[in-house]
Amino acid sequence: MIKYLLIIAGALLQLCFIITEHREDYVKAVILKGLASLMFVITGFLGYRNSGSGFGRLIFIGLALGMLGDILLNLRFVFPENGQKIFLLGIVAFLAGHILYLAALIPQAQHLSICLIIGALIAAALLIYIFKTMEVKLAFKIFGVVYLGAVIIMTAVAIGNAIALPSKNNVMYAIGAIAFALSDIVLIFNTFGSSTRFSLRVTNLSLYYLGQALIALSLFFI
Repeated sequence: MIKYLLIIAGALLQLCFIITEHREDYVKAVILKGLASLMFVITGFLGYRNSGSGFGRLIFIGLALGMLGDILLNLRFVFPENGQKIFLLGIVAFLAGHILYLAALIPQAQHLSICLIIGALIAAALLIYIFKTMEVKLAFKIFGVVYLGAVIIMTAVAIGNAIALPSKNNVMYAIGAIAFALSDIVLIFNTFGSSTRFSLRVTNLSLYYLGQALIALSLFFI
């Protein structure tokens, strides 16, 4: 029961964060975002302790890196003069987390080559569209290629695992990975698109929390 209470508490904190950020109270927003993320990190730790598996350990560390990325991405509003550097550091933290997620998934993969190829093709198509339709600085392009590629490939492998072996753990993880990937796509369009919309920000943050929560909860069903 405690795992669900933690996720509900995190969802409420995430809602408070969304409202606070929209009011441009950025210092308070960073604290709320960190607390919301802490809830899925604690859930992941409990899941890892419950499973005692190498898979769980990698996912838990990935969740912790996600929390670090959350804090950094929102600190850019507190320190706007260094906003780009802080944003890129946040992306690096998320990238490291996704690499660990992928490292956890690969040993279970039944059709790894197919999943990697499909993931790479989808990522390439998305990146080509983004670069053609949006003005993105070179640094963001470089980070974008690596990061989005890692996210999409990780998601493709997760889906492949769920299809090959539809256990509760694999299916829950795959749904979480899809939500995470969609949240990043929405974030990219809302950040680098022609205009920023609050509705897209809400969608991005909601999908993100859902994704991380499901990934954390999946550890209880290994």
